Amino acid sequence: MEQVKALLQFIDESPTAYHSVENASKMLEKEGFKYIPESKKYQLKKGGKYYTTRNGTSLIAFKIGENNTSDYSFNITASHGDSPTFKVKPNNNIDIGKYQKVSVEAYGGMLCSTWFDRPLSIAGRVSVSSEKGIDNRLVNIDRDLLVIPNMAIHMNRMANEGFKYNLAIDMQPMMYSQEKTSLTKILAKELDVKEEDIVGQDLFLYNRNKSIIVGENNEIFLAPRIDDLECGYTTLVGFIASNNNQSISVYCLFDNEEVGSHTRQGAASTFLSDTLERINSSLGYSREDLLQALSSSFLVSSDNAHAVHPNHPELSDALNKVYMNEGIVIKHNAAQSYTTDGVSSAVFKKICQKVNVPVQHFTNRADLRGGGTLGNISTSQVSIMSVDIGLAQLAMHSAYELAGVKDVNYMIEGIKEFYNTVISLDDNGNIILK
Repeated sequence: MEQVKALLQFIDESPTAYHSVENASKMLEKEGFKYIPESKKYQLKKGGKYYTTRNGTSLIAFKIGENNTSDYSFNITASHGDSPTFKVKPNNNIDIGKYQKVSVEAYGGMLCSTWFDRPLSIAGRVSVSSEKGIDNRLVNIDRDLLVIPNMAIHMNRMANEGFKYNLAIDMQPMMYSQEKTSLTKILAKELDVKEEDIVGQDLFLYNRNKSIIVGENNEIFLAPRIDDLECGYTTLVGFIASNNNQSISVYCLFDNEEVGSHTRQGAASTFLSDTLERINSSLGYSREDLLQALSSSFLVSSDNAHAVHPNHPELSDALNKVYMNEGIVIKHNAAQSYTTDGVSSAVFKKICQKVNVPVQHFTNRADLRGGGTLGNISTSQVSIMSVDIGLAQLAMHSAYELAGVKDVNYMIEGIKEFYNTVISLDDNGNIILK
């Protein structure tokens, strides 16, 4: 339960991808990891622990085995730190009579109805003019600031009959104030700067409802942003706790998965390939050494999966259905929305069996299309063996999701064992696990 409470604290303190990277960085630094800006030369040592970031919203950490040689491989996990929400527009102050609203647009595919009548606030990054140029500052307006009010049933008789929400009309949050104000004014006060010195912003709405543990025996938890901060946190804990003296262990937390990953800090960028190449070069290894290493490397793409819904069990595959609290989910898809194949599934399953971590298999029902994830995007940049996994949850992309308490430790232990495992290939392509 201790790790579950730590996860919920991580979620509550990470309202945006900027904050998830900031909090992951703090966890790494507490464990002795050294920060290397991308703009600086890599000067690495065997046995060293390092991390780097891109644009403040993606992070890659890595550990080099003390006995590492040019005959090595990478053990990699990848999760994402962003979640469906609403992004604040640059010009955002809307005055309507006695009301003020903040103009927003959709970020990702959220369940719109779940955002109504909740305490909301704003967090992200603000660019402030300074004597040297531009200072980027993280901000979290840590109070209940906004709400998106529902229409009463008397005004919207179709509310329970398939009413379609208009993002430009129905989903604009209200900022009620007796005195006329503006978001810029609030931000300036929050950051202790002049309004005119705020020259840029990347700001997002977030749900202020705190994460909680519920159930007769505290079996499940409710929280915002479970997709994908649950995987981002648990894989990080497993990564930190692992000890592999031979391989190079790599942890990735990418941004922009919810909008396709095609950004300079997304999984479709060169961030991972650049970092792996720089690690290899700094250790004095050749390009040929890197290519050989990649041939026996392994990527675990970690993004949550849909548990069987209690009200709609028919929407799950009849034979490959998954449940909360029953272990790590291996995801399969014939159209390659997931990278898992028979070999990569077998490798990960055998690793989990070594530490008695249960595994479930997920496929979509044959006539229903599921979502994509990081795995096939990451491997388009770095071509290595990969498996897509996650933890079973309900209400994915809701403003308030739910998942299983037991699965938190299952993921930590499974990922820790993955990082502890030396993976290699023999000349016939068979997998050797040590």
